[in-house]
Amino acid sequence: MKSKSAGAFCVLAFASAFSASGFDLQGHRGARGLAPENTLAGFARALAVGVSTLELDCGVTKDGVVVVSHDRLLNPDHTRDAAGNFLAVPGPAIVDLTYEELRAYDVGRINPASALAAAFPDQQPVDGERIPRLADVFALVERSGNRAVRFNIETKIDPAHPEQTVSPLAFARALEAVIREAGMASRVTVQSFDWRTLRLLGALAPDIALVALTDQQEGEDTIEVGKPGPSPWLGELDVDDHGGSVPKLVQALGAKTWSPHARDLTPALVIEAHALGLAVVPWTVNDPADMASAAALGIDGLITDYPDRLRAVLQSKGIAVPAPTPVQ
Repeated sequence: MKSKSAGAFCVLAFASAFSASGFDLQGHRGARGLAPENTLAGFARALAVGVSTLELDCGVTKDGVVVVSHDRLLNPDHTRDAAGNFLAVPGPAIVDLTYEELRAYDVGRINPASALAAAFPDQQPVDGERIPRLADVFALVERSGNRAVRFNIETKIDPAHPEQTVSPLAFARALEAVIREAGMASRVTVQSFDWRTLRLLGALAPDIALVALTDQQEGEDTIEVGKPGPSPWLGELDVDDHGGSVPKLVQALGAKTWSPHARDLTPALVIEAHALGLAVVPWTVNDPADMASAAALGIDGLITDYPDRLRAVLQSKGIAVPAPTPVQ
């Protein structure tokens, strides 16, 4: 994300916005730049670095188990079969496997021939890591003794591919059940680009806070300002019914946090969102200079693959950072 803000404004924005309330330092998929994504090893690494929120993704298996994975189909970039071979093509879908069948796959190492390996050269492999249950992540954090870290859980569901997941209602019900069983409702936010699950969860569990993910980048637009009818991603809401304002659309959803693509954000949008009572937490920023520029907009937090880098940026501005909580 690029910003024209000067360094002095950056310091002022940090000091005024975050000294009292705290900055939400979110480790994306745990700490994807440092450890295998969405794994217990990755979440342990994020806790050891020190984050305020573990950002993660989830799906639901054939037998109804909520598991932690970004991909609806098993990803060849970081998935090996029982024989130790990287998958040749995406799949099978998580929804077509039982939890025990899913455990046959190793997700502890990036395929060195993939573009992902070039994107994250510092990620340290942890062979033998399996796709965990969401309940396992909650248990890991309990073992760490960290009673403050939060969980920002994304529902990975796509309206264009209903065959690749359970239904939105089944997804919302399964996710709520795991959160309730762990007693984590007060420490969880649920986010999604597909707002169907958010609207359903809001009705089922109004005490669980919602986060509206948005993306207006070319070729990725989930909002569709000015196009006839609602975007299929928005659960029958239409941004044009709200004057083309994404913050107003987020407010209509009932979410308390807006999480836009970092390049979609402007100072005026941050001001508008705050005036509506929304927190603003963009995704996913990895360059320290871009972190400082984004934070200069007055945002409330930031999602990053490199929580260690973001900690350094915050500390350089005199902002308190979460305590590390190592866990085995």
